[in-house]
Amino acid sequence: MSTITFERTEANGAGRFEAFANGAVVGVMTYTRIDEHLVRVEHTEVFAGHEGEGLGSALVARGVSWARKHKQKISPRCSFTKFVFERTPEFSDVWYK
Repeated sequence: MSTITFERTEANGAGRFEAFANGAVVGVMTYTRIDEHLVRVEHTEVFAGHEGEGLGSALVARGVSWARKHKQKISPRCSFTKFVFERTPEFSDVWYK
């Protein structure tokens, strides 16, 4: 398995967390900024050939880590992200319901 790195970018109220393997994007979680303390996760996707590696959950965990550090709340519109939040009680501190 290749080394996975993650990056976050945000511009004009839209952001994304990306997972990279060997310099190529292999997964993404996108969000929309609702206000200065709330983001709504719109979509999480792991690209073909990388399913089952835990990248989707890793992207959500990166988002949670970032949210904690920057005093943000996350509203999961994406069904996968909501599924991860429902099954991970330790994420409840950043979950905006």
